[in-house]
Amino acid sequence: MSATMSKPISELNEAKKHSEGPLARTIEQQTAKLPSDIYLWAAGGAIAASAILQLTGKSKASLFVGQWVAPFLLFGVYNKIVKVAGSDELH
Repeated sequence: MSATMSKPISELNEAKKHSEGPLARTIEQQTAKLPSDIYLWAAGGAIAASAILQLTGKSKASLFVGQWVAPFLLFGVYNKIVKVAGSDELH
């Protein structure tokens, strides 16, 4: 039995009201193809690059690169949510 067949009709109607648009659906399909650890490695690389820049006296560049860590980790969380919860079950 499919996942949509086991849900109550009222829940399916509610999901239709709040379904994703074509752009969000496409982004989620492409994002789900990437392994989650890419984002962890990117965040770790940004931390290392920021530390190296700081040690070499390039403090403004260090701060700039250091700010990349949070977005990489957020992209990783988004990636994981898309993989676990999926996009729209209706499409």
